[in-house]
Amino acid sequence: MPALSDNTIKLFKKVATRTVQGEGGLLTGEDPSAYNSSDPLRLWIIQVGVIIMMAQLLSLGLRRIRQPKVIAEVLGGILLGPTAFGAIPGFTQHIFPSDSLPYLTLVADIGLCLFLFLVGLEIDASIVKRNARLSIVVSLAGIALPFGLGSALSLPLYHHFIGPSVQFTYFMLFTGVAYSITAFPVLCRILTELELLDTTVGIVVLSAGVGNDVVGWTLLALSVALVNAGSGLTALWTLLICVAFAIFLLWPVKRVLLWLARKTGSVENGPTMFYMTVVILLLWGSAFFTDIVGVNAIFGAFLVGIAVPREGGLAITLTEKLEDMVSIVFLPLYFTLSGLNTNLRLLNNGITWAFTIAIVALSFMGKFGGCTLAAKFSGFGWREASTVGSLMSCKGLVELIVLNVGLEAGILTQTVFSMFVLEAVALTFLTTPLVTALYPPERRVRVSGQLVQRTAAGHEDGMDTDDSKFPGKDGPWRYRFTIILDKLEHMPGVMALTQLILPTPSNSSSVTSVTSTAETVDLKKPEVTVDALRLIELSDRTSAVMRSSAADTLIYTDPLLGIFRMFGELNDLAVSTSLSVVPFDDFPHRVADHALRHASQLVLLPWLPPASGYHNSMEAEATPTTPKSPRFEHNPFEAFFGSFSRVDKSASAMNSQFVRSVFAQSKTDVAVFIDTGDRSGAGGSQHVFFPFFGGPDDRLALEFVVQLCLNPRITATVVRYIKQGVDVTPLGKPAGVHVHEREQIPTIRSLAHRDDTLSIRSTAFPDTVYGQPTTQTRMQSETADSVTWGKYASPKADPDTPSLLRAALSRIQFSELSTPTPLRAAIQRAATIRQAHTRLLIIAGRSKRLATESHHHELKEIFEEYGTNGDMVRKTIGDVASAMVVSSSASTLVVLQAAILAE
Repeated sequence: MPALSDNTIKLFKKVATRTVQGEGGLLTGEDPSAYNSSDPLRLWIIQVGVIIMMAQLLSLGLRRIRQPKVIAEVLGGILLGPTAFGAIPGFTQHIFPSDSLPYLTLVADIGLCLFLFLVGLEIDASIVKRNARLSIVVSLAGIALPFGLGSALSLPLYHHFIGPSVQFTYFMLFTGVAYSITAFPVLCRILTELELLDTTVGIVVLSAGVGNDVVGWTLLALSVALVNAGSGLTALWTLLICVAFAIFLLWPVKRVLLWLARKTGSVENGPTMFYMTVVILLLWGSAFFTDIVGVNAIFGAFLVGIAVPREGGLAITLTEKLEDMVSIVFLPLYFTLSGLNTNLRLLNNGITWAFTIAIVALSFMGKFGGCTLAAKFSGFGWREASTVGSLMSCKGLVELIVLNVGLEAGILTQTVFSMFVLEAVALTFLTTPLVTALYPPERRVRVSGQLVQRTAAGHEDGMDTDDSKFPGKDGPWRYRFTIILDKLEHMPGVMALTQLILPTPSNSSSVTSVTSTAETVDLKKPEVTVDALRLIELSDRTSAVMRSSAADTLIYTDPLLGIFRMFGELNDLAVSTSLSVVPFDDFPHRVADHALRHASQLVLLPWLPPASGYHNSMEAEATPTTPKSPRFEHNPFEAFFGSFSRVDKSASAMNSQFVRSVFAQSKTDVAVFIDTGDRSGAGGSQHVFFPFFGGPDDRLALEFVVQLCLNPRITATVVRYIKQGVDVTPLGKPAGVHVHEREQIPTIRSLAHRDDTLSIRSTAFPDTVYGQPTTQTRMQSETADSVTWGKYASPKADPDTPSLLRAALSRIQFSELSTPTPLRAAIQRAATIRQAHTRLLIIAGRSKRLATESHHHELKEIFEEYGTNGDMVRKTIGDVASAMVVSSSASTLVVLQAAILAE
């Protein structure tokens, strides 16, 4: 009788015949961990707790070396079995007694059916259609050669380890299937984590993996039918029934499910309760049918998963409703049962280990060799072809399912089962490091021709040259922007910042009187282009992997991208969109790499500061004592297990860490828009206030202010603050700036950037640390400050100055101020300006390097005065902007950091 039905009937018999036992519990001295047939739930909870904790602890360490979670779950099961913990006297008898295993097995089988249903949901026929010819060739080669090698190896294995009661044909079939299978779910995870889904290799491997998975499950169903059938004719009838049932599910039932999804609104709004009920009933009904006809119940669940419609992301939302319970509870139970049947202590002699090594070597050679040669003959280079072979050799949990089916059917002995489990773990473990070595990021070829062309065009146009990084001859204009979209709550800030950089139409009726008609005709406004990068976090969930594989369609349905596209259309703005699904820790690297490849001149980031960081009323304790910054104690284990010991894991803290990491890694100018939530000045005229202190960031901020003032609706006040009591040479205003001097400014600025900067990204010390500047670099920076300030603050008109720049400078009021407390003076000036201009935007440089003055002491006093601990804010946006944030000087701020250029 099939395994699932047999276990269920046995358990019902036990429940019906059991006698009532004492229920006194701890108060009567009863051992709560002792197995009790009248109350098996107690021991089951203990077993589940031990299994889950073991899997999670192992995954913490293996995650650091980018290994899939399945490795931790399989190793956890092996360690809990007779290989390790089972050797401890009394452990197996007390935690996993034989009488309790049927209950554990039944729950694991239920979870396995649900998991195969999720695997079916992952398989999308459209993936195969992307590159059908190559994928079919690679898939067939990855099945035929391994199946042949496995069949050849099965002969000596059969004579040494299998008894005569098992027919050789059955054993050969299971060996060949185990060799030819590829773990499609684990393969999807590896492709996503290594960012290979949008490469030619990733598309072919994903398509071939789908075909390999379907053929592999079909071969396994045939093998199970042959084993369970009494004769070949019975096996043929069983196979024909399964084929007819599969056609029934994949044709009429799939159409009915699509009709029902549209009728109930499940396509647009996610599956309703009624639709979920129908799908779950169909899942278990199909599993029951395939189980009673002589094929394992998992095949019925797998077929229902394939039959679910894909329209509107329905398969993804169904996965979201089931995946957590399956991955956290059910799958570790199944792997533990596999581990209890795996005893590596049986590999105790040279012959056994020789066969084990042969199993591993031939399995890898079959998959790697077959798929590599097929990819090479299909037109790939050797590097890409070998990467295809390495990825297709991934085994994972799918082979373990095949092995467990063979063990339950009595085809495999425990020794042979242990050999193949070790082979599956070894090949899955090798996949990630092999692919990383064979196919590094700089060698990858992207599928999207537009992306490759744009990257190449950016290089040919000189995206690292002065033209793309620095002001042009007509002014300090930056017209290629990268906008980061990650959360819905950041959208107002993103649109507000984008609105600021938009050029004003030349036919605007509201041009201020400062600009004459002649000037308006003469002005050449740069064409602004914006690339919106949508970041989606890749979590451990299956649905996140499904989203990443469907990124080509998700880019058109994502709500954030849709909102920003409409914003661009309403403002006549050229917007291109990109979408990336990566782990949160890789967000900063993806932003920096994307901006560099697209030759972006400025990265625009939104940031919401922590509410408790700058509002006095939000403080938990209103005491007269000065709150001290929390002292961070370094945890040496964080290098292995991550920063799980850090207390503050709020959304604002994580976003602050992301912004700091972008500052540290970006080779492009970065602007952060800070929305304090103050809407008191809504509807008024826009005015910009910029306190200039000096340094590369402040020079970039000054150029940005000038660009904002191209809009005749925006005016600005720029104040140069010089701290008294410090030996600082006042910067005079040159009488005039000639054209050739302006063209030298980028060169001076480039020299000022070369300050042996060191960007440190660490989970233990997340702040950005820079090397100490030398006297030469500081002098160069001060010279650049003088030239830049003189260029824009000069009172005498230069006839060679372009009309566009003159129009912008006419809306800016420049002044200088010497004061011992420049931060307080800037706060007071902002308050004065806000009385006249309620819509006040403050621009500030981050000034974490080459700053002319240290504001640490004054900033600390300001924090104490406002009763707040702004350590997170200060690390993120710098001293000047922090003072403005904690004092609520403006409703919005923009903080800029100049690009860190390499020599």
